[in-house]
Amino acid sequence: MDPLDVIHEDAELLLVNKPCGLLSVPGKGPELADCLITRIQAVFPTALLVHRLDRDTSGVMVFALTKSAQRHLGLQFERRHTKKTYMAVVHGKVEGKTGEIHLPMIVDWPNRPLQHINFEHGKHAVTQWRRAAVKDGTTRMRLYPHTGRSHQLRVHMRAMGHPIVGDPFYSDNADDYPRMMLHAESLKLRHPQGGKAVEFKAKVPF
Repeated sequence: MDPLDVIHEDAELLLVNKPCGLLSVPGKGPELADCLITRIQAVFPTALLVHRLDRDTSGVMVFALTKSAQRHLGLQFERRHTKKTYMAVVHGKVEGKTGEIHLPMIVDWPNRPLQHINFEHGKHAVTQWRRAAVKDGTTRMRLYPHTGRSHQLRVHMRAMGHPIVGDPFYSDNADDYPRMMLHAESLKLRHPQGGKAVEFKAKVPF
């Protein structure tokens, strides 16, 4: 078990760099009991969950160390006052430098936990993107989700025709890659104590 990669700690907040391949919270069954919140609470017993990252996504996650901080942060996420930046590597050459995706999403019930685009029943989902570099048949992208739907970035990239490299759900040949190339690079929020705007970053590992 690797030691926690702590980005920041104070009386209210704990920021960690979540590793790829580790669940944020326990899954169903004893074999899925190991997860980031359990590891964190072994070291920081008062730590409380605020949000989640997919198992195969790495990067910045914030945990509250008090109930009041959890409420404060929870409202920021709910009201979309936080700003998140992700780095991804996608298949193919993305045309254009920037863009915005507006495609509503909902869980694909027969194939859950997969999500899919659904214009009749889906929930509003918006992702802004910026092309960073093109290399060897792939494109490096910075992604800015304006909403927080489950698997949003993964589904939106596939809908563009450029699935994320190594994505076990939404791309082909995922087994040919060491990991899913999606990383939560930065998180901006307001500190629960005083409301000052702060930003936390985790270096992109790929």
